[in-house]
Amino acid sequence: MATLRDIRRHIRSVRNIEQMTRAMQMVSAAKIRRAQVRVEGARPYSTAMDEVARDVAKIGKEFKHPFIVPREEGTGLLILVTSDRGRVGALNVNTMRAAHAEMRRQFGPRYQVVAIGRKGLEFANRMQLEMVHHKQGLPDRVAPDELRPAVEAAVRAYLDGEVREVYLAYSRFRNLLSQVPTVRQLVPVPPAPEDEGPQTQGDYIYEPGAREVLDRFMPDYLLSQVYQAVLENQASEHSARMVAMRNATIKAGDVIRELSLTANKLRQANVTRELMEIIGGAEALNAARR
Repeated sequence: MATLRDIRRHIRSVRNIEQMTRAMQMVSAAKIRRAQVRVEGARPYSTAMDEVARDVAKIGKEFKHPFIVPREEGTGLLILVTSDRGRVGALNVNTMRAAHAEMRRQFGPRYQVVAIGRKGLEFANRMQLEMVHHKQGLPDRVAPDELRPAVEAAVRAYLDGEVREVYLAYSRFRNLLSQVPTVRQLVPVPPAPEDEGPQTQGDYIYEPGAREVLDRFMPDYLLSQVYQAVLENQASEHSARMVAMRNATIKAGDVIRELSLTANKLRQANVTRELMEIIGGAEALNAARR
């Protein structure tokens, strides 16, 4: 049975954990607002780039770019966006589980990976997947140029004919309490649905030409989608960590209260036992005098 000293030592340990989790909760709460502003500010550009690419895939007739024409052969490539650190609940696990299920359904158990984030890199190594490129240690204020090497690696793998399709997996930020694992196809660009119609009226006019314009536009389109995914994932990470640390702080407080109650009961039992020993000793002395 644990002694009173052991319980008090345990209480001090849990209280230190409670202070740490509360501090991490406050840090994440301070970061989430800035991350949310960056996500909402970048969404219109990312959405516009996606609409243009899907329209080109649907109504473009002058030149069939490799990023538009479907392929029959080749493996799949997954751009997997995760966090570098843990303590985010099931955020990374949900994203990796959804991504792996989709890639396994489309391409089997073996496919290529571009990992953005340490957790995604560890997942790819654990699953023995072919690593094309990896990037970790991104700052909170990430710039698109920091993601360009990862995007260029995916573009090279696709243009070299090794890859049939490129998918993007990340956690989309919905609100402070909801983050949605998202897996979507980037390349070949899926055309706009037939019932929606193109976002523009008529066809596109390319200057100086369709090849030159699309050769420049398609990599930038890919970069814009990956950049938006990173911003979404960072906002999701901060919100998930804030919630996880709040729950951990509450749980630590519950444990401290339970341990304090146990310590008080044990202390009272020790006092009662000592009193009984004193009374018993006094009774023995009285009996001896008689």
